[in-house]
Amino acid sequence: MCKLELLSPAGDMNKLKTAFYFGADAVYIGGKSFSLRALAGNFSNEEILEAVSYAHAIGKKVYVTVNIFAKNSDIEKAEEYFKFLESANIDGAIISDPGLIYLAKSVAPNLKINISTQANTLNYKTVEFWKKVGANRVILARELSVKEIAEIHAKIPDIEIETFIHGAMCISYSGRCLLSDYRTGRQSNRGACVQACRWNYEIREKGSNGEFFEMEEDDRGTYILNSKDLNLMDYIDALAKAGVCSFKIEGRMKTEYYLATVVNAYRRAIDRYLEVGESYKENPSFQQELQKTAHRDFTTAYLLGENDRTVNYNDSQSKGTHKYIANVLGYNQEEGYALIEMRNRFKVGDVLEVLSPNDTFNAQIPVEKMTDEKDQAVEDAKLVQQILKLYTPVQLCAGDILRIKV
Repeated sequence: MCKLELLSPAGDMNKLKTAFYFGADAVYIGGKSFSLRALAGNFSNEEILEAVSYAHAIGKKVYVTVNIFAKNSDIEKAEEYFKFLESANIDGAIISDPGLIYLAKSVAPNLKINISTQANTLNYKTVEFWKKVGANRVILARELSVKEIAEIHAKIPDIEIETFIHGAMCISYSGRCLLSDYRTGRQSNRGACVQACRWNYEIREKGSNGEFFEMEEDDRGTYILNSKDLNLMDYIDALAKAGVCSFKIEGRMKTEYYLATVVNAYRRAIDRYLEVGESYKENPSFQQELQKTAHRDFTTAYLLGENDRTVNYNDSQSKGTHKYIANVLGYNQEEGYALIEMRNRFKVGDVLEVLSPNDTFNAQIPVEKMTDEKDQAVEDAKLVQQILKLYTPVQLCAGDILRIKV
C-alpha cells in the first residue's frame, strides 16, 4: 500500500496555513489564471513561491491547478506559466486539457503532471495512456466505484491514484457543465462557474393560449439540480486497499472553519485507520465532526455502484451543528488567558468548544471572564474581529479555533 496523502484545498494563504495546521499533507491551489475556481482568492506568482517555500519547509506539498479547457489565446501565456511553475518547484500541476499537457511536457519537462478529474478518466486504458504521455498521477472521475478503482490499480499499478473523498459534487459529469454559461454567460469550464445548479428553481407549464401555470411540486422542493455532498469517511480502508494514494477534499472557496473541521476529522480518521485498521470507523466522532460545519445531505455517490439518489432536493445546504466563534492567536500561560480574534458573537455564560489538532480537541471552555486588549471587562463580544483575552486553564495554541453548538 502506498503512503496515504490527505490533500486539502486552499483558496488563499491563510487557508493553506489552516489546512497544514490541522493535518493536511498537501494542498492544491489555483493561480490567478488557468484555474477552474477563478472566483476563489487564488495565488499570484509571488504567493505561489511563498506557498511552496512555506510548505516544503514543514515537509508538505503544493499542487497547482491549471485545469481550464484552453483556447488558442491561452497557449502563449500558458507556456510562460508552466516554465514559472517548474522554476517554483511545485509538486505537480493539475491539468485536464491534452494540449496543455503536451505543452507542459515540451516547455517544462521536469514539471510533474497530475491529470485533473475534469479529464473524465474512467478506465485503465485511459490511465495507461496518461502514464505513457508522462503523467505522474491521475485524479479519477467521481463516477467510479471502488471496485472499478481497484481494477484500474491492478492493471496499472505504477501510477499514483487520487480521488475525491469529501465535499461538493457537481450535477454534471465530472464537472463538465454548461449551465452557468447558459444562465449567466459565465463560462464554467474556464473558471467562472456561477453554480447555477445550487439555485432554487420554479417549474412552470405553458398552456395552449400562451399563459403559464405553476406545476405541482412534491415535498422534496425545487432544488432539482443541487447535488448532495460527498462523504467517504467510512470508506478510507476500502479506497486505500483499492490503491488510492491521495484522499482529496473539495472546496477552494470554502471557509477556514470548514477546512479546519473537515481536514481535522479526516486526519484523525486516517491516522486511526493506519493504527487499528478498518475498525477505525467504529468511532462515531469522525462522522459527528463532519456535521459541525455547513454541508448538504451526504452521499457516497457512485462508490458502491450506480446511484440515482444523489440530488439534494430539500435546500441549498444546512448550517451545521456548530458556529465558528473565534481564532486563537496565542496563549499566555503566566496569566492564564488565550488571546483570540472574535468572528461571531458570544458572551459570558456561553460554553465554547475547541477545534484543534492537539489534545485540547473538543475541550469545553465556559466563558467566565474576558477582557479587551486594555483589560476592560467584556460581557458581550459583539465587535467583529475584536481582539480579546479569554481567561481559561485550557492551554490553547495559535491556530486553534473556538466554536459553539447552535
